[in-house]
Amino acid sequence: MGSVSGGMRCMKYLLFTFNLCFWLTGTAVLSLGLWLRFDSETTTIFSGDHCPTSFYVGVYTLIATGALMMLVGFLGCCGAVQESQCLLGAFFICLLVIFAAEITAGVWGFLNKHEILQEMNAYYSKSLNAYRTTGSGNRTLYAIHNVLHCCGDSLPDPSIQLLCPTLRVPANCSSKLKEFFNSKLYMIGVVGIGIVGVMIFGMIFSMVLCCAIRNSRDVM
Repeated sequence: MGSVSGGMRCMKYLLFTFNLCFWLTGTAVLSLGLWLRFDSETTTIFSGDHCPTSFYVGVYTLIATGALMMLVGFLGCCGAVQESQCLLGAFFICLLVIFAAEITAGVWGFLNKHEILQEMNAYYSKSLNAYRTTGSGNRTLYAIHNVLHCCGDSLPDPSIQLLCPTLRVPANCSSKLKEFFNSKLYMIGVVGIGIVGVMIFGMIFSMVLCCAIRNSRDVM
């Protein structure tokens, strides 16, 4: 402990600050995933008979990513404060795993965006048809309509109006799904690129500090 000095000591505290922010970000991601999973409105989507796989994958990926980010942030904070090569090495490896997973998920999402959108549209259509024929799935439709601010599909159906928010001009849910998906996809891409850049700096800082700790101890 206390073996680094000068510029390396500054980097030590920079790395600690980075990991504290990383831990807080992980807490926010985990909270978002848990909120999406257990919120009263989105829970009805998960409980639907034809809930698309992408819903489950996306939400549970958020929960797992948030938990892992919290763990990595904790390891990084402890490694920086204790000047532990072992903890800093574990921090670097975990960051590398998250980095690879994020790149893989981003590429997969970009290549399969049309299939995901079709799956979401198919889920909405099945829920709508189930409501028209059996009267079931009203909570799911109500949740989708309120989130997207839309109402039904191209077929006029007065009964669907009971499950729609008050809108001056009711929008078609298929077009709103596409609009919502495309806008959020680009936003997620920008945020993802920013996180990747921050993670690269974190890996560089951890390795530089780890090497400085090793060299200073070799001198001693």
